[in-house]
Amino acid sequence: MPELPEVEALRTFLANTCVGKTIARTELAAFASLKTFEVPLSALHGLEVDGVERRGKFICLSVGGLWLVFHLARGGWLTWKDAMPLKPARPGRGPLAARVVFDDDTGFELTEYGTQKRLALYVVTSLDQVPGIVSLGPDPMAAEFTPDVLAGILDAAGRSQLKGVLRDQRTIAGIGNACSDEILHRALLSPFKPASGLDAAERATLYEAIRTELADAVGRSAGLAAKELKGAKLLNLRVHGKTGQPCPICGATIAEVSFADSSLQYCPGCQTGGKLLADRRLSRLLK
Repeated sequence: MPELPEVEALRTFLANTCVGKTIARTELAAFASLKTFEVPLSALHGLEVDGVERRGKFICLSVGGLWLVFHLARGGWLTWKDAMPLKPARPGRGPLAARVVFDDDTGFELTEYGTQKRLALYVVTSLDQVPGIVSLGPDPMAAEFTPDVLAGILDAAGRSQLKGVLRDQRTIAGIGNACSDEILHRALLSPFKPASGLDAAERATLYEAIRTELADAVGRSAGLAAKELKGAKLLNLRVHGKTGQPCPICGATIAEVSFADSSLQYCPGCQTGGKLLADRRLSRLLK
């Protein structure tokens, strides 16, 4: 799933390639992906892209007084093409969701793989018209995200587990499954530790881990083309997706906790004092 670092890199990439170009046409292949209807996609035709912004995991193209907004969800991605196909997109069961074609015949495709189709596309006159943007928590890369802001979030979360607090977009915008695993590993904190159970030193460590982990990931992604971002992300993960491999810090074996539609990875040596966390799904299978 694209998270804040990859989405920010895509924003930069699109800002460098799209601003100043005019949208010649749009093609919608997955009708369910378009979540707004008051302003049609065709309203973008003939308008110039004048800016690209990010809100959490949302990419927002400012187009002649309108906004083209998309969220790539779990299985979505953006592919840039220097020459777009001449044959119009055909609605169907394939991965293609939409195309945006510029007047110089360049453009990008939005695709989504997997059975859960959650990629979302919006055409609005104001970003406040996108429900997912309105409900976003603070951006952890913003200057306004201070240690006091994080402390307030942790206090409000009460006994909620840190992993869930970091992933909740209504609490902190942009952090997903992979980034939260990497942040907690950097902070040497258990993903199941209660948010309100952190002492002052642990709060400071978590804040620093959030800022450093995201800044490092954004820095590594800077200047990469869209097609290079996934590989760069996988190459630099320490614990996420590394079940069974040695921790690069302490050498302990990376462990996993599975859920219905996702999993988390952590280092027992660095994060839980050598203890394995309960994997409820695996426990049920063994009964």
